[in-house]
Amino acid sequence: MKYVFLVSHGELAHGMHTALKMLSGENREDVLSVGLEDGMGADVFVENVKKCLSVVGKDDEIILFADLVGGSPLTNAANTIAEMGLMDRTVMVGGMNIPLALSAVLMKDTMEAANLVEMLIQEAREELKRFQITAEESDDEI
Repeated sequence: MKYVFLVSHGELAHGMHTALKMLSGENREDVLSVGLEDGMGADVFVENVKKCLSVVGKDDEIILFADLVGGSPLTNAANTIAEMGLMDRTVMVGGMNIPLALSAVLMKDTMEAANLVEMLIQEAREELKRFQITAEESDDEI
C-alpha cells in the first residue's frame, strides 16, 4: 500500500486529513497525519510519527507532504523515517495544499511515487489562482 502522510505545524495536517476524508471517502486507511502542536517538544512529535507509521509494512511506500521545506515537522519526520529504515520507500514534498494531497490520494496507485509527485507538484502550482468576483452593474442603479 502507498500511504499519504501529512505533517505540519499545528492542526494543518489534521485539518487537511479531515478534508481529504470528506472529498475522497471516509474509510481511507491510507492517509495518515501528525501535527506539531504549540508547546510540543520534538521528542513527543517523533513518538507520534513513529506511532502513526507503525502501520507501514515492509512492502509499503510513503508519500510525505509537509507544510514547510526545512520546518521541524518535515525534518523530524524525515529523520524518523530514516531511523525506521523507510527512507528508500519514501518520497517527500515540502509545501502542501488540498489539490496536491487529494490528487495524491486518488492517483497514488496509478504510477510510481516519484513520478506521481513530479506531476502533482506541477498540477498543484496550476491550482493556485487569484479568485476575484466583479460586481455587475445593474440597470436599477442610479
